[in-house]
Amino acid sequence: MRIATKIHLILIGLTLSMAATIVSAQTTTVIKFSHVAPSDTPKGQAALRFKKLVEQGSRRRVRVDVYPNNQLYKESDELEALQLGAVQIVAPSLAKLAQFGLKDFEVFDLPYLFANKEAVSRVTEGAVGKSMLRKLESKGMIGLAYWDNGFKIMSSNKPLKMPADFVGLRMRIHSSPVLEDQMEVLGAIPQMLDGNEVYFALHSRIVDGVESSPVNFYTRKLYEVQSHVTVSNHGYLGNAVIVNKKFWDSLPSDLRKVIDDAMREATVYGNNLAAQENDAALEAIKKNKKVTVLILNDEESAAWRYALQPVRKQLEGRIGKAIVTAAAKEAEARRLSDR
Repeated sequence: MRIATKIHLILIGLTLSMAATIVSAQTTTVIKFSHVAPSDTPKGQAALRFKKLVEQGSRRRVRVDVYPNNQLYKESDELEALQLGAVQIVAPSLAKLAQFGLKDFEVFDLPYLFANKEAVSRVTEGAVGKSMLRKLESKGMIGLAYWDNGFKIMSSNKPLKMPADFVGLRMRIHSSPVLEDQMEVLGAIPQMLDGNEVYFALHSRIVDGVESSPVNFYTRKLYEVQSHVTVSNHGYLGNAVIVNKKFWDSLPSDLRKVIDDAMREATVYGNNLAAQENDAALEAIKKNKKVTVLILNDEESAAWRYALQPVRKQLEGRIGKAIVTAAAKEAEARRLSDR
């Protein structure tokens, strides 16, 4: 083959390669994933794991841009941004979904519904959890997964041992009717604030206390502005990972599978990490000399449970007894079968 012919073929190959690169760049699907947690939290790490798995699995046909820590939207704005298509994926707290007419999600805020992580999984992976995710479609959203954030502790600048200790305290909560009811039956005054506002609100005494997971308490350095923590495990904090439905429907089936597979793996990773890091955060809080950590004894725990019983009745009246009963049965299933 003549040298001129070889050069001509090489030039054609280079041209085609460049053209393919340009087309590839032009057809890259970009997913903006916005969430409100710092990158070093379980949610932040799960989002980064999801990004890595999607980009690898799609062979770079999909790029995931993760925006943590309120970089794009505040907690109160992210669902609206998703519906408008300004972002493609968000991971709001489950409490936020009730604001969009999805009252069934309020059940996750019910005090003492879950005994442990396994009980949570029985609901999120069972018929109740799947049914709730399907209801997101009517709001232009698709539910991909549930991500754990851990079980709750209570904090204040005074000991919180018995329900009477809450009387008159201004307690920060997520925007949730259930959590409002919870604080009110304890005699506290619920205050709804975005997560990024909590430290300042505690520091300036706008609020007196907060319920949070140990990881959130520790990573947001709330030990600097709260002197007492009660390990109550009275409630569960979780998130739903949600994608814009119009965007999801526009994807080819093979990319949807890549995203689904990546989400399943990232969910297992993130939920295991949440359990580990909450345990580690609680140990770090216990070692912090600025904070006194209280563990409820049997008598105190029973008093909390008794005081919070009216919350279940109020929830049943708002969303229906059937969904509350179904969630409770799924949560209790294994414990009952083991008796």
